[in-house]
Amino acid sequence: MLWYLGRRLLQVIPVFLGATLLLYALVFLRPGDPVAALGGERGLPEAVQDQIRAEYNLDQPFIVQYLLFLKGVVTLDFGVDFRGREISDVIASAFPVTIQLALMALLIEAVFGIAFGLWAGMRKGGIFDATALVVSLFFIAVPTFVVGFVMQIVVGVKLEWLPVTAGRDPDVVSLLMPAMVLAATSFAYVLRLTRTSVAENLSADYVRTARARGLRRSQVTGRHVLRNSLIPVVTFLGADIGALMSGAIITEGIFNINGVGGTLYDAITRGESITVVSLTTVLVLVYIGANLLVDLLYAALDPRIRYA
Repeated sequence: MLWYLGRRLLQVIPVFLGATLLLYALVFLRPGDPVAALGGERGLPEAVQDQIRAEYNLDQPFIVQYLLFLKGVVTLDFGVDFRGREISDVIASAFPVTIQLALMALLIEAVFGIAFGLWAGMRKGGIFDATALVVSLFFIAVPTFVVGFVMQIVVGVKLEWLPVTAGRDPDVVSLLMPAMVLAATSFAYVLRLTRTSVAENLSADYVRTARARGLRRSQVTGRHVLRNSLIPVVTFLGADIGALMSGAIITEGIFNINGVGGTLYDAITRGESITVVSLTTVLVLVYIGANLLVDLLYAALDPRIRYA
């Protein structure tokens, strides 16, 4: 297991370097000068622009800028943004809200996706199974921002069941509708994955053996079918944590949430490249960490993975 862990940790390094290098290049090599844009239509004096470029190392070659950025990531010193705020403070204030939103979305997709998937798999070919497949296909096909706007109009404005926006200091109730919107697509995948896995396991030899031994249907379902069917679902849910964190960008923008997504959305519109790169790098680290954790859990559940 230690050998497998060491090998996976070594594989993380080139993934992180490649992802951050590509991200840095996309943000800083794009057309336009973020320093010149700070002055708006009137513009800043040339001397002031040179001073800002020197302060943020923007006058250095690209590879030097990237290496200095990596040094900041390692030392957890992301510097300050164009408004003089410590980016570490911005990250520390934005991440708790996004983590709460992502965990609520993960809970929603896990509970409802597994429950509906189990019910559909147990009744494969029935009305509920067909309806579940159509509903899941709908959530996969429709973009998240469309689901968000529809939920705001129907649930928030027409029915007045939940707040339309979450605001700057959201509680659990105000985050419920954004979490449902964020979980919509992943819920569909969890439902389909559970339904397929349950349907396959129902016809397995060990299930027929359990039935032949006289076990009740609830015992066969709980002890054998559901337990084995959840292995690929748990793997998907673990990997989905990173996707939910990054997917919150759109959802937080729609519901005016001051989390990572909202802060990133605000930084993009303001052209604050340093904040954009720093926030996205933390998201990359979360995504890599979640996938590493899933791989380790999967190796613990199935020892054959360690030797593959």
